[in-house]
Amino acid sequence: MLTTAGIYVLLSILGKLSGNLGEIKKLAQSSTYGNAKPENAIDGNRASNYNQGSCACTNNNLNPWWRLDLLKTYKINTVTITNRQDCCSERINGAEIRIGNSLNDNGNANPRCAVISSIAAGASQTFACNGMEGRYINIIIPGRTEYLTLCEVEVDGTLSETNVARLGQVSQSSKYGNAKPENAIDGNRASNFNQGSCACTNNNLNPWWRLDLLKTYKINTVTITNRQDCCPERINGAEIRIGNSLNDNGNANPRCAVISSIAAGASQTFACNGMEGRYINIVIPGRTEYLTLCEVENRIPDTL
Repeated sequence: MLTTAGIYVLLSILGKLSGNLGEIKKLAQSSTYGNAKPENAIDGNRASNYNQGSCACTNNNLNPWWRLDLLKTYKINTVTITNRQDCCSERINGAEIRIGNSLNDNGNANPRCAVISSIAAGASQTFACNGMEGRYINIIIPGRTEYLTLCEVEVDGTLSETNVARLGQVSQSSKYGNAKPENAIDGNRASNFNQGSCACTNNNLNPWWRLDLLKTYKINTVTITNRQDCCPERINGAEIRIGNSLNDNGNANPRCAVISSIAAGASQTFACNGMEGRYINIVIPGRTEYLTLCEVENRIPDTL
């Protein structure tokens, strides 16, 4: 566990990280009572007597809130909150922990991890968020006028993975109508062909689609979304190939997986376990077929 500026972030895919995480985060709260600035809640100090100067506190607002911006999306395992000791411990009752990537309602509209029924005076209590993903962690007291006092907030989580597919260039063996190869990396999993978000070849022998990532990556997973409105069986037997060669248009690279089937409209993830490659190909070998891909996502571990 890494302890920096009061944030405890388990970077299991990165190992040790140097530097002050506090310098790469942003804090905000609905208002500030005196000198009780939002940064006090991540100063690495659980001191819970308010006069020690280590607690964040808002004014007596309706729906008071505090927000941590991690600058990247994390999978959040737990959030630990230290409550004020010297008085008013009941003020935290009913507060909610919210986690997500939206700033709607200042981030308070994100999904809820937990509702705090109570925390004893001066105590630290841990709430399980079970891998909820988000850049923003909000603590809010909804529906009443209150002071929100946080003497420490600690977060344990792992960096999410990045979809590198959208960074690359795409091609395919042929193009059916307007079903261009870029459609498969448009960030839209819409799987009805008429929605215009699927790539599709003509009815070719050995049809293929290729993503050029422009440099070599270690690929953890490939996720493919299949067509919904008809013909889901066309994907059966397709292969995912990853490597740095353009021999046979990239279809001769090492194989990550063979797709036995994907249900209509479903997205299925295939583990490639860090296979290295610049090119990711999807090919249906040995038969004449349409290759339809409604989305292709390639995940690598995120890095700071």
